[in-house]
Amino acid sequence: MGVTTLVKVKEALRIKSTAFDNDLSLLIESAKADLGVAGVINLSENDPLIERAIITYCAMNSINQDADRREWLKRSYDEQKAQLSTCTGFTDWGKANG
Repeated sequence: MGVTTLVKVKEALRIKSTAFDNDLSLLIESAKADLGVAGVINLSENDPLIERAIITYCAMNSINQDADRREWLKRSYDEQKAQLSTCTGFTDWGKANG
């Protein structure tokens, strides 16, 4: 059995407590929804690019970030999202209609 996205996010944010698991789970789902709004349909959490985007989104929305770091993370996440939303492996824009 693989490591869950929640565990990977907690490791990246250096969180050991389970006290924030519900909040982090909501952030993970919010990240996937935000990517979906951008046209990303392949949201496999096993894909390293999707995983990194989710982790960056969660870090960006973490309460432990100062304003400069939060802005840096936002720019990073926005770039990741833009790249994913233009890649045929993550969207359906390259498929024939009907």
